[in-house]
Amino acid sequence: MASLSSAEWRALCDKFTTAQNLSEVESRKDPANDPFRSKYKARELLREIYCALKSFETTEGENESGDQRPTEQPVDGEREDGFGRGFNGDSPAGLRAAKLGAVEYYLGVNHIETEELSAGQEHLMNCMKQLEKCSVSSENVSLYIHVRNQLGILWAGRDETEKAQGFLETAESIYQRYMKEEGSPPMDMTEYFTTEENQLTHQERTKRFELAYTHTMYYLAQVYKNLGEQRTSLNCVSVFQCKLVVIGTSIPGLQFRGVCILQGRYMEGRHCLSAATVIAGLAGEVPSEAAAQESKEGAQGPAETERAEIARCWIKYCLNLLQDAEKLLQDNIGSWILRQEECSTFGSEDTFDSIASLEEKVRCLFPLDFTEARAVFLVGQTYVTQAKEYFEIDGYVTDHIEILQDHSALFKALAFFEEDLERRCKMHKRRIDMLEPICNDLNAQYYLLIRRQLMFELAETYNEMMDLKLSLANRQADTQPLDNHTIKKFNHLCSSSILPDTGSGGPVQSARLHSRLICSVPSAQLDNLNKSLDNYKYVVEYCEAHPEAVAAVETELELSQEMVGLLPIKINRLKARMATNN
Repeated sequence: MASLSSAEWRALCDKFTTAQNLSEVESRKDPANDPFRSKYKARELLREIYCALKSFETTEGENESGDQRPTEQPVDGEREDGFGRGFNGDSPAGLRAAKLGAVEYYLGVNHIETEELSAGQEHLMNCMKQLEKCSVSSENVSLYIHVRNQLGILWAGRDETEKAQGFLETAESIYQRYMKEEGSPPMDMTEYFTTEENQLTHQERTKRFELAYTHTMYYLAQVYKNLGEQRTSLNCVSVFQCKLVVIGTSIPGLQFRGVCILQGRYMEGRHCLSAATVIAGLAGEVPSEAAAQESKEGAQGPAETERAEIARCWIKYCLNLLQDAEKLLQDNIGSWILRQEECSTFGSEDTFDSIASLEEKVRCLFPLDFTEARAVFLVGQTYVTQAKEYFEIDGYVTDHIEILQDHSALFKALAFFEEDLERRCKMHKRRIDMLEPICNDLNAQYYLLIRRQLMFELAETYNEMMDLKLSLANRQADTQPLDNHTIKKFNHLCSSSILPDTGSGGPVQSARLHSRLICSVPSAQLDNLNKSLDNYKYVVEYCEAHPEAVAAVETELELSQEMVGLLPIKINRLKARMATNN
């Protein structure tokens, strides 16, 4: 940066560092009512950097024609690899184009992260235009690959799979050709705005460049799978897994795990999660400047964050395994047996000993009974404890509550396999004990949606406990009358299921709950029956006023119409009995 003073250049570098910190660190602390606050601040800083670079370009001019090669027009812009055209990548003009392109790239990613996809695409294409001015070199090859990865993700998200394929295959060919012709670790994009004393080491450059290519292969694997090219997809996966071990990172493995679990492929998902866990552990043992800095700053570093995220993925794995087993047991036992056989035929002969050892501790087959389900539950609960140690309520409110909700869901899934009604009831009580205090403590102004979710789950849990207690009470009533304690407990659960002013599961559910309250005083019973009737009437009258809603509540409407006819008879009989007794 010849025409910028040393102080001006340092200020520009500091501004870029601040923008990166806002995007990658501070954005995690943004409140729920302003989730992109730090992203917007980072965007403004990036725009200021871009304006400063453009101003410098204007004063410097574009007079390095001696550095420029004849430009060859690509047949397909998406598949042009960028070798042998434009300015030399290491020339002043080539470096300026790369720096402007890098800012456009970061602006594009910023807009995509704030859900402004069209604006993000525009900035990414502007980055491509800047790179068209210069040939691929060690100074810009990383940016060439990153921008095509982002465009591949963007178009894949729009179901434009073939367009995504073009960008990603070009990124792959650029990497392969560069490694064949150059081979040395290239400059990272962040180094465009870094002072000389803060340049990355040879090892760190290699790691970042390999990570970019790893992402390329991961995204290509999914694109090929969507296009039905199974063999090509598996080849990409094999390269992807090898690269993970080489560079010592595991987050892409978590993403691939998500794909496997969503498709019910639990053996593959377990393998990827085990690999991610082992690699994250190895990464924590490798001495590096980043690790040293992390130990100085405390436990909240990148490695610790990654391990906490892996723990959350294990929780989801255990939860999904239990929930899918429950669905298959309820729906179709034959289909369930078939899925067991399919799962057990997946080979794992290429796994490393450390990964295989971890895999042995977690089952991938659907549990048959409570003992097997409990083993899965205990693994998930172990990772709940690990995740909560990092995602504490102070600083990570949303993440902490999501972990608690997953813990609650683990208890709910385990309860399905428990045959003892008393023990099942205690499991639901554990759910209430972990969710109710935090629901009461949440500020409704800032966490209204989360609070509503918790209230709904609590109402459902109380309702399930009420049904269990009713079943137990019916068993007891066959041999002896219900005692006051049992009646009081049942009514408490029933009342807790009815949320004030929300209707819990709707008017029909509220009507059902009011009618089930056990009352020793006839006047109280009459009051509850009237409330039940009012709720049923509300459904009928609402559907009469809004015919378009009938299709959505057809079953509830039929029940409500029937109860509107029956309940008045029951109410009148109760009134007559009360009058006789008086």
